[in-house]
Parts: sequence; C-alpha cells; structure tokens
Amino acid sequence: MSLKDKTAVVTGGSRGLGRGLVEALVAGGAHVTVVARDADALAAVRAELGVTTVAADIVDETAAQRILAEIRPDILALNAGTKPRMGSLDQMEWADFTAPWETDVKAGLYWMKAALNLPLKPGSRVLVGSSGAANNGSPLSGGYAGAKRMLWLMAKYANNIVAQKKLGIRFQVIVPLQMVGGTGVGDTGADAYAKAEGISAQEVLQRFGVPMPPRAFGEKVVSVLDDPKYADGFAFGLKGDTGVTIIEGVA
Repeated sequence: MSLKDKTAVVTGGSRGLGRGLVEALVAGGAHVTVVARDADALAAVRAELGVTTVAADIVDETAAQRILAEIRPDILALNAGTKPRMGSLDQMEWADFTAPWETDVKAGLYWMKAALNLPLKPGSRVLVGSSGAANNGSPLSGGYAGAKRMLWLMAKYANNIVAQKKLGIRFQVIVPLQMVGGTGVGDTGADAYAKAEGISAQEVLQRFGVPMPPRAFGEKVVSVLDDPKYADGFAFGLKGDTGVTIIEGVA
C-alpha cells in the first residue's frame, strides 16, 4: 500500500508511539486524522504536522462509529490505551487490574465493530496495537498482558468475519517487543520494574538492546503498510535492533 494521498485515522496519535506513527504517515504522504482526548496535545500535533484532529474518548462507541463513517479511512491504527496501574498480583485491587480491559479492550471492541459494520472499504488496513507482554507476561502490570493478548485475538476474530462477509479488509497486529522510553506506558513500566529491582529505569530499558524511539516505531509500522512482503502477515514484532519480524502468519 503506497501511503501517498491515503487517509489514515490514528487513535492516541497526539503523543508517544502514536505520535511517532503519525509523523511517519505524514512523511509518507498520507492524510492523517488524530483522535485523542487532550486538547493541548491535539493542538500541538495539529500545528506541528498539519494533521486533522478530533477530540474524543476512545471508549465512546458513538464517536468511533461517527469518525469512521465520516472519514472512511484507508488505514485505521488503534494505538490508544491507558497506562497500566503497576503493582504485584498480591497488591492489586480489581479496578487496578482491569483498567487496561476497561480502556484498551473496550475501545478495541468498539472501533473494530465500527470498521466491520460500516464497513470500511475493501483494501483497508486496520492495525491493532498489542505488546510483547501479550506473549511473555508482565507480572507488575495487572491485567495489561491479558488485555493486549485479547486485542490480538480480537483482530483474528475480525479477520474471520471479514472472510465470511467478503469485506476485503485486513486486520493486522502491531507488537512492540520492548519498552519504549519517553512514552507513558514505557516509562511507567520501566519505573515500576526499576523500583522493584533496585536499579535505574534506564538500566531496565537497556535490557532490550537498541532503543526504538517513537519515530523509529512509526517508520517500522509504515514498512508493514508499504512493503509487499508484509501484506499477508498477521502479527508483526517490532524491535530497535531487529526491525520488523512476522511473528504470526496469515490469520
């Protein structure tokens, strides 16, 4: 998929990994709409990158339906999510444990439903943000790993519906395989593990090898979109030192 003049919607695109993806999409010639809640962050990304912005809560189902119906994007990137509430299992309250389910998974359900029921036009790509924690766990972040695995499974379920209804849409999973400093989720995780182990957050991040700052993350996601060898893949691992790897084939 050439990005030139394609339309894209990125949830949570005003900061962190989402902002890096927006920068890469704009550089590739796409017309991008950023959906987020923070008015100041939206104003900044609009002024700096010339994108369209929409202030909305990602767990507002009617907003998801309205935005997709109005824009009919070629690319939908479901990036937004909440910072996990950190602590060991024996310290977790139910509200803390389920916070990623109430935000990340609920939003995933609403936006995927909207993409399927509208539906988006044939050839559209839906990128579902997951995490390496979905495979490896994350013992200090409550239900975060399970939520990210659930999103992975939901993308697979969505592709089954696409096949049944012959919609021609492709759902694919983006899996960062390392914590990324300078982002809400990455810094929250690094700080928690650093405190538990009595080391610095920087030492935690260094365990993952070559850093993958948000713009580098965005460039790797763009390669998934525009390199034909990734067109039929399903789940892609992204890492600073190894680039993009297909970690699950056609689904």
